[in-house]
Amino acid sequence: MASVLSTVLVFILLAKLAASSNDTLIFNGFRQTDLMSVSGVAEITSDGVIQMTGGRNHTVGHAFYPLPITFKRSTDGKTFSFSTTFVFAIVSPYRYLSGHGIAFALTPTKELQTLPSQYLGLFDLSNVGDSDDHIIAVELDTIMNPEFNDINDNHVGIDINSLVSENSSSASYYDNKERVWKMVQLNSGEAIQVWIDYNSDDTQLDVAIAPLNVSKPDTSLVTLKLINASSIFLDEMYVGFFASTGSIPACHYILGWSFSLNKGAPQLDPSKLPPVPRPPKRELNVFAIALPPSAAILILLIFMAIVFLVGKQRRKKFAELLEDWELEYGPRRFSYKDLYSATKGFDETNLLGVGGFGRVYRGALPRSKIEIAVKKISHDSKQGMREFVSEIVSLGRLRHRNLVQLLGYCRRRGELLLVYEHLPNGSLDKFLFRRGDRPPPLNWSQRFRIIKGVAAGLLYLHEEWEQVVVHRDIKASNVLLDCELNPKLGDFGLARLYDHGSNPHTTHIVGTLGYIAPELSCTGKATTSTDVYAFGAFLLEVACGRRPTDLHDNATGLASDPKLGEEFVAEEMELVLKLGLLCSHPNAMARPSIKQAAQLLEGDASLMDSVSPDGLISSFSIQRYDESFDEFLVLNLSNSSNLHIEYSSPLISGRS
Repeated sequence: MASVLSTVLVFILLAKLAASSNDTLIFNGFRQTDLMSVSGVAEITSDGVIQMTGGRNHTVGHAFYPLPITFKRSTDGKTFSFSTTFVFAIVSPYRYLSGHGIAFALTPTKELQTLPSQYLGLFDLSNVGDSDDHIIAVELDTIMNPEFNDINDNHVGIDINSLVSENSSSASYYDNKERVWKMVQLNSGEAIQVWIDYNSDDTQLDVAIAPLNVSKPDTSLVTLKLINASSIFLDEMYVGFFASTGSIPACHYILGWSFSLNKGAPQLDPSKLPPVPRPPKRELNVFAIALPPSAAILILLIFMAIVFLVGKQRRKKFAELLEDWELEYGPRRFSYKDLYSATKGFDETNLLGVGGFGRVYRGALPRSKIEIAVKKISHDSKQGMREFVSEIVSLGRLRHRNLVQLLGYCRRRGELLLVYEHLPNGSLDKFLFRRGDRPPPLNWSQRFRIIKGVAAGLLYLHEEWEQVVVHRDIKASNVLLDCELNPKLGDFGLARLYDHGSNPHTTHIVGTLGYIAPELSCTGKATTSTDVYAFGAFLLEVACGRRPTDLHDNATGLASDPKLGEEFVAEEMELVLKLGLLCSHPNAMARPSIKQAAQLLEGDASLMDSVSPDGLISSFSIQRYDESFDEFLVLNLSNSSNLHIEYSSPLISGRS
């Protein structure tokens, strides 16, 4: 009975606070857990800390004040001013990498459908950018996502109904005494205080940050005028915190918080805040040796000499190279020692595969236990450094759910190593051309989702990133699948970049048998259109269950993969086959853009009824075929181990 009465009293208190236009909340720690509502993986620890994420991958944590707060006057609908301050900490388990950030937000509901990773547990694919969201957020982001125009991997931004910040700045604070700006590392593991103030008279939102125990800066870090503020704010809104992790885990903590309407938020008392939780440290066993002083000194000298020699050998073994150009690029640099340990010395039992550019090993980082895939480029690779730099420059700054994430790199003498997120289901070709009973076959729904995912990733490369990225090697073996069979396009070793609106440079003809556009033999220029050609071959590969080089009879009515039987959606199968033929049209001008292809796959456009496989095949016969391309291929058939440069049209079986 006493427990029930206590709960009732707490909610009466909450109701009174929520109904007042002068709400004032203050939490120097969260030891009275009834006054906060948590969801996702968030929890309140016994020390009074809100642990937003528990150091696990792909998680979301929410923490709200339980009842809505009134933000508008009932008389005239004018928005109240508000002020809030809170103390947070982001603890990363690995010095090279960081989890995603944390956000404070005003939302219309606590029941949000959200995603982890770059969505910060705040939005999902269906509502990000929707003006009906009525979400106002301040993000403290530790990952650079070009998808949302992030300025860097350590910034503070103001978001309105979107993760594309209306205004943002690199994380720093204005030192009132020295009158200079000083950088703040958001994922340093140290406690950081944030101040957010909204003035309803001039509709301006101001944000400032500083390390704990540093007074509030006189100058704001980020400011924003809220145009049409009355349409953004609702009469009542919830206030709370959001955090997420992606491939890299991290721990996000809220240590204290205060909030007020129409006046400054109460100051937090640093002495009353709980400490930032720290991961457990390994204990060292120390042995006390009782020896005469002279013997102890002698043993110590011998021990130091041994340590020096062993250390010298180890430094030589794990010695790395560092050149000026490496300081410019974005991905993190791993130590060779850590990668050697992660893969158990690049043991053959951890070998995932062997390709034209080297061997790929599975591993787990020593401290964080993050699963990785390490591509160790061969010493005798003909592409070598050029392909290595290409992947660092391109994939290292790309962020898309359908692209494999490059976590970092390492160089050691002649060895070049690239570190990726590990995708447990491996490459798509193993599912399409499986041997025996494993892996299990893909049904049509899975295949169609994979096709649309690859199209979305390719659209990002061609049109949505800051530069045009031509992949040049699109095929099933370069599409990797995560634990839920979601596709991610990888292997950017042949990728080329150029600015939007400019022309690509002439280059060597590279690619894989059956995916090379015919015009490459004349122009030598890899373009988005040559990528579309390869994408067309990929579509037919997935739908038909055959490699582009298979020379089997392929009647139109029997084009679908026999392993599917009759278990497929006929309209979708017909769309994929027709689109595959259209994308692989021998005339580059007749091919659609990847944007058009993606729209067709998503049902946002319709394929012309006049376009048929028969029409495309007949048009192939009237095109002027470039015989020099055949001559080039014949000369290179004997040396195709890396480039796999042969030609067999995915439009028809064999050659006429």
